[in-house]
Amino acid sequence: MNVLEDAHRATAPDQARHPTAAIGHRLRQPLSAAAWPAGVAAAALLLPLFTSAYWIQVLTAAAVFSVAALGLSVLYGRVGLISLGQIAMLAVGGWTAQRLGQTGALPFWLVLLATGVVTGLIGIVVGLPALRLSGLYLALITLMLAAAVTIVLTNTNFPNGGPGFLGYDPVKSGTVPLARPAVAAGDTAYFRYTVVVCALMFLLAIAHTRGRPGRAWAAIRQSEHAAVAAGINVTLYKLWAFALACFMTGVAGALLAASAGGLTVYQFPPQESITLLAALLMAGMYHFAGAVVAGLMLKAMPALLDTWGVSSNVLLIVFGVGLVQTLVTSPEGIAGQLSRDLARLGARVRVRRTTS
Repeated sequence: MNVLEDAHRATAPDQARHPTAAIGHRLRQPLSAAAWPAGVAAAALLLPLFTSAYWIQVLTAAAVFSVAALGLSVLYGRVGLISLGQIAMLAVGGWTAQRLGQTGALPFWLVLLATGVVTGLIGIVVGLPALRLSGLYLALITLMLAAAVTIVLTNTNFPNGGPGFLGYDPVKSGTVPLARPAVAAGDTAYFRYTVVVCALMFLLAIAHTRGRPGRAWAAIRQSEHAAVAAGINVTLYKLWAFALACFMTGVAGALLAASAGGLTVYQFPPQESITLLAALLMAGMYHFAGAVVAGLMLKAMPALLDTWGVSSNVLLIVFGVGLVQTLVTSPEGIAGQLSRDLARLGARVRVRRTTS
């Protein structure tokens, strides 16, 4: 993992290697970064008019996993902390939401908020090793956490309305999805509800990165020693990043708990966190739009291969080749390359208009 990190940093663009300059550059952009989630949300709200019920469920899962990718983008892309526990936090968020929701005393929006707070607090605990560890060591710690969560879930399972703290009744068979709000009872309505909540998570991340936390994270990523010399509380802002990433991922897990079919322990294998990292590197680690692309790569591409009758194992080969291609030729990923190409196209159009 440290070889991968070194290779990616070595080939990263100037703005990625110097995040302080990158933030200043983005602040001067005429098109606000908030336009990305707003545009994606507007397009996603129209998709149910042209897709089947199956693809609505697939896109709902893609939206949820884009928020998990967003948390990783904050940790690694903004602070330089490699976390391989985002999928585990997604599972913890789903478990917490199911347990809170089965009491029937809390409205759905409050279940989302409470789940985010719980996973955010867990994120602070997980972030404690990050105060002394980094790179490969931190990645291994978070990967072991993901494996531990999987083992615990295998033995306890997700709550299905049973008694006690765990809320699991072995007599009952199958899974019990989290009850949806009345305004989003159907799959189409719930997809739109999910997209709106996910867009709010993106706006929350953008607000952080464009404010004081974002400037502190940029300084820490560039040089932790220089950040300390500049008077930045490194401990506070590292834990802040973990809390924010886990809060957003926990909310995403709660949304996943109310999706069709409910939750099973087989949905959250530890290796899925490595796949998430690879997908985000290809999609664009330093651009929040890359998190949206990563979510589509993780959920829409396997569904598309199944529709074509192609084994989903082919996706691992595609991800491997794509990751090498990204590290060698396009370190900004799909989102960064697309933004740069569109900027060049716009510049050429303006030049032709002025010369004509």
